[in-house]
Amino acid sequence: MQKADELVYAPLGGVGEIGMNLSVYGYGRERKKAWIAVDLGVSFGGGEDLPGVDLVMPDIRFLLEERKNLLGLILTHGHEDHFGAIIDLWPRLKLPIYATPFTAALFEAKREAEPGAPEIPVTVVPVGGRIKLGPFDVEFVSMSHSFPESNALIITTPLGKVLHTGDWKLDPTPVVGPPTDEARLRRLGEEGCLALVGDSTNSVREGRSPSETEVGKTLAKLIAESPQRVAITTFASHVARLRSIAEAARACGREVVVVGRAMERVVQVARETGHLDGVPDFRSAQTYGYLPRDKVVALCTGSQGEPRAALARIASDSHPEIGLAKGDRVIFSSRTIPGNEKAVNKIVNGLIAQGVEVLTERNHLVHVSGHPRRDELAELYGWVKPQILIPVHGEPLHLAEHAALARKLGVPNVVGCRNGDLVRIAPGAPGIVDEVPQGRLYKDGNLIIEAEARTVADRRRLGFVGVVAVALAIDETGLLVSEPEVTLIGVPDHDGRGRSFADQAAATAVETVEHLPRARRRDPDSVAEAVRRAVRGGIAASWGKKPLCLVHVLTV
Repeated sequence: MQKADELVYAPLGGVGEIGMNLSVYGYGRERKKAWIAVDLGVSFGGGEDLPGVDLVMPDIRFLLEERKNLLGLILTHGHEDHFGAIIDLWPRLKLPIYATPFTAALFEAKREAEPGAPEIPVTVVPVGGRIKLGPFDVEFVSMSHSFPESNALIITTPLGKVLHTGDWKLDPTPVVGPPTDEARLRRLGEEGCLALVGDSTNSVREGRSPSETEVGKTLAKLIAESPQRVAITTFASHVARLRSIAEAARACGREVVVVGRAMERVVQVARETGHLDGVPDFRSAQTYGYLPRDKVVALCTGSQGEPRAALARIASDSHPEIGLAKGDRVIFSSRTIPGNEKAVNKIVNGLIAQGVEVLTERNHLVHVSGHPRRDELAELYGWVKPQILIPVHGEPLHLAEHAALARKLGVPNVVGCRNGDLVRIAPGAPGIVDEVPQGRLYKDGNLIIEAEARTVADRRRLGFVGVVAVALAIDETGLLVSEPEVTLIGVPDHDGRGRSFADQAAATAVETVEHLPRARRRDPDSVAEAVRRAVRGGIAASWGKKPLCLVHVLTV
């Protein structure tokens, strides 16, 4: 007997973590399902855990396996954690992409700015539009967020409707774009919402997120009170914040100078798509030095401590056009993403050392989250009345708190899952029924490498224990023809008794070769492995750490 059609969901990124969002929905029978993907984002590498890694991306093995049945990629909005992996991974998939106008335009600007990026067509869907992909009817629903034209998706299938919330909040006065479409979401509740796959980012916070308009009022006051120059850093894609800053500057008779390529790109796209209509043109960084100190607001990249961004260079007094001095004010109109604290603090300390006043969200309402707190979640559930909740977009604590709140609000079924879990939404009782391939990929310079590769693990070890490299030359009988050459990298020169580690390694290598049986001495691989073990063990005995040991044996 043939199994009935079923509706399933699987997160391949963004669950148990914040960032790297990728979700898939499937409809049909076992092994004959049609699939759609939602978002394809990144999280950021670097730090002690991922030295040298620029970006972290979801492993797309499952999408490649289902490539013939994959109908399209739908973007909720254009934050990097939702669309930042497309340029690198799309060439493997070559699937249709759908996005509303601002996200599509920002993606194209980003693609054009990246050397060697492939042509990637994007189908533009109007705000509030809908598309039909096989058994999926997908409607875009406007949601307030810290990005223009952010969307939830109502995914209608023969087995019911799913609301994929994307990133959202309830802001009645969002500065740019419409507020969350309450009327459409209430109608969804009347039509019947089978499942809600929802943002958990702020589920641990009581109350409601303040409005973007309140931030604008604070910024206007802080700029008006500033006696000298003002520099403000925020997320480049936060167009509502850029508009608030521009309006506050105009009210004080100040010119806005844009500093940083990412900011320049977003401003250009926002003007082209009408999101900065009525805002006077901004000035280029080259004009900064010609403006009176009390008549300028510098809008800078670098809110997360990025070392090559504008604010980092200003803080180190190395920016070619922008400088600050005692009496100037810098406003961090942003929240520091966990993991970026050291980099941001370095910039703050550099600015303070120059006599600059630094203001942050710790003591002023200069930033609000784009994600819903608990009262907003409760209000959405009151409108939509879902039968099933699947918490996503959060670390384990956020997911657990979101699940507990939903149960308290009377949601009949709550399904907790992890990346790679396949959740059956319908028919029958919802729950995890299988697993699909999932994992991580690393952007390492120009290369994409698998997380399981030794590359990053070796780098972590190098950061703690260094390398001992030994070069040997032996003749055809296995006798050493010269003294070994030893190079130490990241290893102390001497042990606690003042003995040279290089000399110890050379002596250990000679002794090891001489004590090997004659047959093994004629095998370069055997010699290399024996010397590696002996040298590594000898240094570990004196140092208390085991370095990486590389041995090269040359036969002459």
